[in-house]
Amino acid sequence: MDAPRSMTAFARQEFNQKWGTLTWEIKSVNHRYLEPHFRLPESLRLIENGLRERLRNQLSRGKIEASCHLQFHQSEDSAPAINLALVKQLGEALVQVQNVLPDAEAANTLEILKWPGVMQQQEVDADLLQSAALEQFALAITQLNDNRCREGAELKRFIEQRLDAIDIQVSQVRKLMPGILKAQRDRLQARLSELSGELDTERLEQEIVLVAQKADVDEELDRLETHLLEVRRTLKQKSAIGRRLDFLMQELNREANTLSSKSIVSETTQAAVELKVLIEQMREQIQNIE
Repeated sequence: MDAPRSMTAFARQEFNQKWGTLTWEIKSVNHRYLEPHFRLPESLRLIENGLRERLRNQLSRGKIEASCHLQFHQSEDSAPAINLALVKQLGEALVQVQNVLPDAEAANTLEILKWPGVMQQQEVDADLLQSAALEQFALAITQLNDNRCREGAELKRFIEQRLDAIDIQVSQVRKLMPGILKAQRDRLQARLSELSGELDTERLEQEIVLVAQKADVDEELDRLETHLLEVRRTLKQKSAIGRRLDFLMQELNREANTLSSKSIVSETTQAAVELKVLIEQMREQIQNIE
């Protein structure tokens, strides 16, 4: 069954090889547009444009944070490799700093070892590493989309429940309207009878028609039903539907407001309030739909 995709999801892919482990973590949250952010090791900076292109081909909206972590294995028969030339340069720089700022705190050995590039990583073929990163990124995006679809299915179920509840409210108001209008007509006729012994029949009919027009909500109910059908149809589409659904929520809310303004009895007022609550609940969830 087709379902909308949520913009909130998480994916993690881990790739283990003899040289080490490559791990992708991707987080996605709602956003008006597609806004990707990458955290990559220096050895993978060259493929960032390719990663962005693959992301654009798979996703339409959402704020995406994609992080790639590399952990190289250290062979048992080899000691950690240290870039002694870089250590020497750091030492000379520290001496210069001490000459200018005698009271500055000196760096310790562990801090120097943590300096980028001091501890040399295992040499791995760049093409092999980049190819592995791209392949695992594609798998991570697939996993992310699967999770977005599962979350989207839950959002769809939530929205459809509210649509069913709105259908009930609309149906109840439609059933009540003939009796409401008749009671209003009778009250108006009784009031005019009290004001004048002899009624102007034509004037009476004009007043009754005017009141009936102001209280008649058939058009609003028809438009509500039309919008509900369009929401259900939109939920079945495979493309990005979040903005379309958000627009439909605005239209539903417009009709609920009109229904409220035309209300002449407590029953329709309560129905209008319930409609607004249901529409707002849907609107909040729709903000997460792609």
